[in-house]
Amino acid sequence: MSKLEQEKLIAEAERVLTHNYRQQPIVLSRGAGCTVWDVAGEKFLDLTGGIAACPLGHGHPKLSRAIAEQAARLIHVSNLFYVEAQIRCAEALTERAHALGQPRVFFCNSGAEANEAAIKLAKRYQTTFKGHAERIEVMSFEGSFHGRSIATVALTGQEKYRAGFGPLIEWARFLPFPTDENDRRALDRISETTCAVILEPIQAEGGIRLWPAGFLKALRARCTETGTVLIFDEVQTGIGRTGSWFGYEQEGVVPDVISLAKGLGGGVPVGAIVASGELAQGFAPGTHASTFGGNPLATAAALCVLETIEEERLLDRVKAAGERLRASLQKLVEKHPGRAKAVRGRGLLWGLQLDGDAAPVVRAVRERGVLLSVAGGTVVRFAPPFVVTDAELDEGVAALDAALSG
Repeated sequence: MSKLEQEKLIAEAERVLTHNYRQQPIVLSRGAGCTVWDVAGEKFLDLTGGIAACPLGHGHPKLSRAIAEQAARLIHVSNLFYVEAQIRCAEALTERAHALGQPRVFFCNSGAEANEAAIKLAKRYQTTFKGHAERIEVMSFEGSFHGRSIATVALTGQEKYRAGFGPLIEWARFLPFPTDENDRRALDRISETTCAVILEPIQAEGGIRLWPAGFLKALRARCTETGTVLIFDEVQTGIGRTGSWFGYEQEGVVPDVISLAKGLGGGVPVGAIVASGELAQGFAPGTHASTFGGNPLATAAALCVLETIEEERLLDRVKAAGERLRASLQKLVEKHPGRAKAVRGRGLLWGLQLDGDAAPVVRAVRERGVLLSVAGGTVVRFAPPFVVTDAELDEGVAALDAALSG
């Protein structure tokens, strides 16, 4: 297909699709590893990985084979019946999240759905199972992002995502993001009438923001003291993105429930919550469900992702590659004082804080053949597949360097 034909295809997209995205002007058609090609044959280095959703990269032979074989056997049946792939995948998740204490899994289709399920579980656990009808407030933090459904957007601590959708849910409350480890403003607002607190181990869409040292431990202690359910939104940080299976493992705390999606399916839509055995008692037959959640195709893909990360020792790769990327980005801060301000992140989730809008820089990087994304408006985000090579990381940083110099 020619460039002109690609332009015609984009024009058709403008005619038939709703205009709720700001797509870059390329139509991607295939990929291999960390490389993707558009329909006109132009090649790009993909260091955004479907926004942290493709830990195995594109076209990984094990994942492709697992999806094809499962699709040939059985794609979907109702949750009125047991599904083997779903059981095996749940088993693999509970083994990795055993610290939650006899954990149980619920499957859905996306990160927003996973957060919805976690919130519903917390509410029913508190009000029905524990009999605390007064516990209705759910608290999240300023700068957070928890999804696009009405409930999750109501708990997203960024006004730009909530604008135009009000009035939103009255039990949603926002806590201030702590300035340092001694900032107790948020902790002091959590009480015996709080149902749950939800937060990301790293605020991703908020600009790759990490919590002050010791804050999450203090939050865990406060939630335990008040009987508040602690939910970790691991949609972007989970499944190895930070160098451990889950982000909470690096914080020295254990939440009551975690939500997962993005990297779990390696690009196939799937979401899940993993809840402690105690909290899981809040769900009884008929209290929550998902038609497609945990279907054979999605859970076969997710199980393959988990097993492949283990077999190929990709958590070690995430740590090593992440350190290389951190050091390279730090050099850009030193090379472009004022323009590049700070580096934040962990594992293979990193952001370069700029002095202004990051979108023009991301466009300039794309024009040099590298795909990145924006987080928090002023941050250039790297979330590459775990199979990324050192040479590919260097190429991406070099393109960003050139864009900052331009």
